[in-house]
Amino acid sequence: MQKLLLIIAILCSLSSSSQELFVNSEPASVLPARSLSVKLSGYFISYDKLFDRPAQRYLTEFMIGLNKKLMLRVGASFSNVHTSSFKTESFALYSKYRLFSQEEIHRHFRMAVFLNASYSKAPFHDEEVELMGDKTGIALGLIATKLLHKFALSGSISHTQLLDSSRFNEVVYVPTRIYQAISYSLSSGYLLFPREYEDLDQLNVNLYMELLGQQTLTENKYYLDLAPALQFIINSDLKFNISYRLQLFGNMNRTTENKLQFNLEKNFLNVWKRKKSN
Repeated sequence: MQKLLLIIAILCSLSSSSQELFVNSEPASVLPARSLSVKLSGYFISYDKLFDRPAQRYLTEFMIGLNKKLMLRVGASFSNVHTSSFKTESFALYSKYRLFSQEEIHRHFRMAVFLNASYSKAPFHDEEVELMGDKTGIALGLIATKLLHKFALSGSISHTQLLDSSRFNEVVYVPTRIYQAISYSLSSGYLLFPREYEDLDQLNVNLYMELLGQQTLTENKYYLDLAPALQFIINSDLKFNISYRLQLFGNMNRTTENKLQFNLEKNFLNVWKRKKSN
């Protein structure tokens, strides 16, 4: 009986929220309680302006659902984006807390806050205020996600402060270094397949279109990117993503404006049992 109830719960969860597992941004939903997830990501840059050649970045992340409202994620990256050879690049800690949820059948509205902290050993290059591998810093943000049956819409806004050592010395850098920015995203997702859920073995196919932007708080630098993506979910717990991110417009000096992204993620549900109350 418990196994049957678990299968029903997973099917309901898939049918109501698989199309909000965005590829380039985070939804307001969190990893299910008492669950783990492992994610491997690859980013491929066709032309790295720093070294006049292609570049790659790889990211490994481990996630844990502490309860129905709180999740944690730790990650590490290595790449040759900022260096002439592959090196260990950065370490990151991410936490997301769901602070509001309005649930209905096949629809919901959720809001969450997140905190992202990163330490990077990469040299300080370009003007983009980015934590994933590129810079050391901290970000605080808010996410809101709306699901309407097979369609999901999500928006986020965050404030990032870089904590690079160069910010605190008396050296004058030319050009002026940028240490703070507002980042934002608008993401949509649509469940293409299956049309109706019958069992856990059905292949899920989701289509995404995401807008990702940033405005610095000094020097008036900005960009806006478009990132279409396709997602495949196999046996309800194995996810494969492919996405291409390209700059629509901007005046910011970036290491690259375009990149190809692959992700492979495996979820492990109900890894440990709920403690029984006396």
